[in-house]
Amino acid sequence: MLFSVSFLWFGAFASAGGTALAALTEFPASLDQKGRTLFWAYASMAVFFTGLALNKAVYRLIERLLWVVSIVTLLGLIVSCLHPDVRSQAAKFATGVFSPSWPAGRSWDPQDSRILLTAIAFAGLGGFWTLFYSYWLREKGVGMAAYAHEGAGPIDAGTGLHSAASGSALPPLTFSDSASNLAEARKWKKQVLADSSVGIFGNIATTLLTCLLAYAVLFPTGEAPAGYELAVVQAKFFESSLGAAGRILFLGVAACFLADTWVATLDAVSRVHADFLPAFFPRFRATPPQRIYRVCLFLFTAVTAITVCYDEPGAQIQLTAVIGLAGTVSFSFAFLFISTRVLPKLVPRAAVPGKFALASMAVAAMIYAALAILYFGNVLGVLHVP
Repeated sequence: MLFSVSFLWFGAFASAGGTALAALTEFPASLDQKGRTLFWAYASMAVFFTGLALNKAVYRLIERLLWVVSIVTLLGLIVSCLHPDVRSQAAKFATGVFSPSWPAGRSWDPQDSRILLTAIAFAGLGGFWTLFYSYWLREKGVGMAAYAHEGAGPIDAGTGLHSAASGSALPPLTFSDSASNLAEARKWKKQVLADSSVGIFGNIATTLLTCLLAYAVLFPTGEAPAGYELAVVQAKFFESSLGAAGRILFLGVAACFLADTWVATLDAVSRVHADFLPAFFPRFRATPPQRIYRVCLFLFTAVTAITVCYDEPGAQIQLTAVIGLAGTVSFSFAFLFISTRVLPKLVPRAAVPGKFALASMAVAAMIYAALAILYFGNVLGVLHVP
């Protein structure tokens, strides 16, 4: 239930992309910035929903688009950071990153907690978004998924989901404790480590570069992304080094990145619902998973088309972060339970997360739980964060 409620608001990514397209095209001219933003949000939703509903290789489409957008963004950020005005602030910025201090005369504002929470939640890979990674690994054909991945569409026809929907009950896929299988399992672990590292270190790099640009370009003027210009103010990053062409490039990339985030989330949320609806509600098991998936696509597109009108995109993204923090805490402890109690019954011990990995996850889970207690205690007035 918490998962479902969390994603009632992810239309904010489409409207955030709409802010970039509205600034880029200034169309329709008869509408104000909010009206143009919503126009482009709905247009991008319609285009991507159609592509998602008709395309049989959904994950590959999303992954390839994100690769292109991410590489262009990273290169653009690097070129922008080489501008003399930005380079002159790099040393001071690095000092603040590794030895932060609270600004003199700046008191804690309760609104700061929402902004801080957004950073914390997305630093944890977005709370419930972490769950999607399992489904994307399945789409890649990683590990055991490779044995049931041939001919798979938006919902893998060879997985337990398909067997449950068709009324047959297949045992879970397991493998024996042989030397060759253990060697294969170690290879899978390395593959997952390499794949996840791209996202982790890519995010670290783009986050630091973006923060440096914000510090050097926006901070001196007091500007900040807000309202229906969420993705517009940052266009000055590329504009500072590439001129008008840089502004156009940034707005185009931002629009693609945010719209792609919406379609990736739509796909993942629909995929998860199509997976667990038959598991929790037997009456869904007679329905083909493809049909459940497409119905979920339609319903969540309709829901986000409504909720996107409730508030500006930044506020809605912060709302998903608030709910996502609860997701991060619950998911982390659930992961520990599955890894220590469930997984050892299915696979050899060598394929189970080791003591160091489990200890690291336990520490992270407790830190997120403490942050959640501090945040909600501060909001409710029970605790005060000085």
